[in-house]
Amino acid sequence: MRTDVDAAECPLNVELIRRQLPGGGIGRRLCLYESVTSTNAALRALAHAGAADGTVLLAESQTAGRGRGGRSWFSPPGVNLYASVLYRPEIGPAAAPVFSFVTSLAVADAIREEGAAPAIKWPNDVLVKGAKLAGTLVELAGSTERLDYIILGVGVNLNVRHAALRAALGPAARHATSLREVLGRPVDRNAFAASFLASLDEWRITYGEQGPAALLRAWRDLDIVTGRRVEVRADGTVLDGRARGVGEDGRLEVEDARGAVHRIVAGEVRLIE
Repeated sequence: MRTDVDAAECPLNVELIRRQLPGGGIGRRLCLYESVTSTNAALRALAHAGAADGTVLLAESQTAGRGRGGRSWFSPPGVNLYASVLYRPEIGPAAAPVFSFVTSLAVADAIREEGAAPAIKWPNDVLVKGAKLAGTLVELAGSTERLDYIILGVGVNLNVRHAALRAALGPAARHATSLREVLGRPVDRNAFAASFLASLDEWRITYGEQGPAALLRAWRDLDIVTGRRVEVRADGTVLDGRARGVGEDGRLEVEDARGAVHRIVAGEVRLIE
């Protein structure tokens, strides 16, 4: 019998993951690499070569993992989840921000299954006990009328130790954590990957059947930004104001001290109070 520790240390395994998937559109092609520059970059190359909707790319490590704004994402081998999923939805670019919420919702579901309580910080960071546990990176390609594809990339800190986070991130590590540190036990990465992908498929189906409103309702239930004072950094500018919430198009609405409302498409949010 495999113990929890054994399962946590077990390499990612395509067949173990696939056996736990519901058999829907996601994961019909599931690629696993020992190391890539980033899962988004590797999947982008497959997308340009014609990879099908639902293709999933996983890696044991990333040598140049990236978060939003070009920030590096610490990606040590064998301990976390680094994944990207390719979709070819029949939507225009304006619908992409809300569609991308499927990622954080699926991560939150998988975290909840492990016994922790997740929260979401716009646009798609997932936190537990106020510390960042997962981040996402969305890439689009297509015309003004319709997307050719959307890549949803995610990095989830599962078994990395806080000492390793401190060594790699320095002072910023105080804002980061892993599921192992939260739960006090190791996490089976194959089971978590399957749980995440299965939930991702369910949210994609929900979006198709019920539209963006269903995603927005679920996302707002986990939102920790609305009503709080925030600092938003985007396009070289800094905005200080009160978050009013997320609009129907997925943009963050922030009211500044003069009462003007700014609608943020993308940026880095810091909670001030």
